[in-house]
Amino acid sequence: MTQKYDIAAYIWPAYTGDEPRTRMFWPEGMGEWQSVKNAVKKFPEHNWPRKPLWGYCNEADPYVMEMQINAAADHGVNVFIYDWYWYDRRPFLENCLNDGYLKAKNNDRVKFYLMWANHNVNNTWDIRNSHDQDNMIWDAAVDRKEFEVIAHRLINQYFKHPSYYTIAGKPVFMIYDLANLIKGLGGAQETKEAFEWFRALAVSEGLPGLHLQLTKWGEANYNLSGVDEGEKVTSNEIANFLGFDSMTHYQFVHFVDIDRDYNEIMVDVVAEWAQIEAKHDIPYYPHISLGWDNNPRFKNLVNGIVKNNTPENVQLAFEQAKAYADAHPEQPPLITINSWNEWTETSYLLPDDLYGYGYLEAVKKTFLK
Repeated sequence: MTQKYDIAAYIWPAYTGDEPRTRMFWPEGMGEWQSVKNAVKKFPEHNWPRKPLWGYCNEADPYVMEMQINAAADHGVNVFIYDWYWYDRRPFLENCLNDGYLKAKNNDRVKFYLMWANHNVNNTWDIRNSHDQDNMIWDAAVDRKEFEVIAHRLINQYFKHPSYYTIAGKPVFMIYDLANLIKGLGGAQETKEAFEWFRALAVSEGLPGLHLQLTKWGEANYNLSGVDEGEKVTSNEIANFLGFDSMTHYQFVHFVDIDRDYNEIMVDVVAEWAQIEAKHDIPYYPHISLGWDNNPRFKNLVNGIVKNNTPENVQLAFEQAKAYADAHPEQPPLITINSWNEWTETSYLLPDDLYGYGYLEAVKKTFLK
């Protein structure tokens, strides 16, 4: 089979209990599999509980990741985007990547890159307390000194790896919460200077440079100063000012009403792609989310559930993303998917007891020839 498209699926690296700090959220010692295993049906038509066909595997085990890499590559997923975290002056949830993927003997079959998930942490991951969303556990904003520590770690530990995904030879690094980054660094000008330093560091370390990718949310105005009363600019203006190279989305829930039929959602998604193209100067890589239902993280019903997101309907969405990529031959044919394994948000490609391998087969039918 030949592959023309780069199909990149996000990985939520919490399905391992190997890191001690995970026990504060999931005390059973199996990471967020605990919430998946204990999930219950909230109303008669609710498609929960669901069970992974492969069981509650430790994804920091290289043998488990070898199995997952083979399944991904065989079905056309050839890039993993790892959610990467840094809290309390140290990394969090790196085990899945460091001990699973990077020690897998076949990690040349699926490339990887990082999305710095630099969002603050509240009680969402702890079902005992998730009803209280106002309690902040970790603030993810970092100052310049800490940013530099992070940059050195990323370059030396990840960007030089032969399987790290690049565009024009440059390692791709994605920023999830730009507003939080600007806040921590002290403003847009300071963030611009930090990016310029980061790029120069990459070159000094023997890399061709960096490809900085922005996570697009809904259309939002960004604060130049990093404080509430500061001057506001559009997302296009801030992306240009900071020198981002491209953008994509992380989840449909960030920019459309997801509490309805999947096909209706896709009408608005395709319209959003057109709006982005009209309003932004940097390339946009089309994104497809498989669904949304984060009830496994809560004791009581949380409204906002994607309906009718069958593998057949998701395949139609993949076809639309493919058409967008084909209409932009000047940019790499990269398409992002949420996600490989977001079980507790009910947006995953991995096989389950409801659709089997249906979502993976949808990727294969669309993108492999």
